[in-house]
Amino acid sequence: MYFQKKRCIAMLLAGGQGSRLKVLTQNTAKPAVPFGGKYRIIDFPLSNCVNSGIDTVGILTQYQPLELNEYIGNGQPWGLNKSHCCAQVLPPYERHDKKSGWYKGTANAIYQNIAFIERYDPEYVVVLSGDHIYKMDYAEMVEFHEKNGAACTIAVRDVPLEEASRFGILNTNPDGSIYEFEEKPKEPKSTNASMGIYVFNWQVLREFLIADEEDPKSANDFGKNIIPNLLSAGHKLMAFTFNGYWKDVGTIDSLWEANMELLGKEPAFNIRGEEKSRIFARNNALPSSYIDEDASTVGCFIAEGSEVYGAVRHSIISTGCTIREGALVEDSVVMPGCVIESGAIVRHAILGENSLISRGCVVGGAFAPQDKKKISVTGKDTVMEPNTVLLPGEMM
Repeated sequence: MYFQKKRCIAMLLAGGQGSRLKVLTQNTAKPAVPFGGKYRIIDFPLSNCVNSGIDTVGILTQYQPLELNEYIGNGQPWGLNKSHCCAQVLPPYERHDKKSGWYKGTANAIYQNIAFIERYDPEYVVVLSGDHIYKMDYAEMVEFHEKNGAACTIAVRDVPLEEASRFGILNTNPDGSIYEFEEKPKEPKSTNASMGIYVFNWQVLREFLIADEEDPKSANDFGKNIIPNLLSAGHKLMAFTFNGYWKDVGTIDSLWEANMELLGKEPAFNIRGEEKSRIFARNNALPSSYIDEDASTVGCFIAEGSEVYGAVRHSIISTGCTIREGALVEDSVVMPGCVIESGAIVRHAILGENSLISRGCVVGGAFAPQDKKKISVTGKDTVMEPNTVLLPGEMM
């Protein structure tokens, strides 16, 4: 079969378990978690690829892949189903040499898919994470990479010093070239944090992936192995500074915060934006949302297919939800298909998909001031019996 040569393709790492999201990812891979009323987390890097002119994307799945595979399908919602385009799901598989199997690390995941990449004989490979919320033009980063003659370019952003030890930290020269990389250092020397977005010269990356796989002591990880090995070998690495909105939504707190940052007249993250930075998603055709004349809504998103008869304040109401009369939702993220019955109160919470909050239930609620920052969470398909109370910070 003939495959058209590509200047650049993307490899999207979407196999993460997302254990820090707890009940929200018990049966769902983190990149498939709903976000912003009508999206999934993976919609953001996928849409960034399309908006950047990258029309060939390998999507590496592993944990709970069924829902994510069904969601991606043939890539049609993102325009990746045309003859020259591709959104290819790449689960781990067993080869004849028995060297494959579950992805052992980020570098091993790309290594196991060298054959897929070589179909397109690209000059550059963009490696992405599937669990961040942001808009970015990867074409600008590729151009920067090419202009500077780098073997690898890493997207970076400035982070507070107290958070720097959570990231890979880059130490750079005045021209932006990287002379040192430390993976989650205890005493960081700078606040230039890696965003986990890389551009590689494919032939260089291929050589180092093979060498890494042959090293029995390697963790098979980009931050721990590939990047330091490139530096040690004398290759030129560059830092590409990104100043836009970017959020790692790997925790309950950060997922809630990122959703809340969509709200308001001047949101921290404008999900609407310009047409050239539109976020695409797979959505079933649903009727327009209905807001009853006796309902009360203030500062919220209400997605299509939802019906609101109660009160909703500063919250995200996703597709296909129902808020009955006398119910109150405040400062919360309500994921698709939820039903909140009359007299129920939901405050400072995340409700997983298809949750049923029965009559008289309280999720979160008005408790002691010190509890107001604690987010209550229900998992997918949770049914709360009438008059049940889920305290701040509790999960069900």
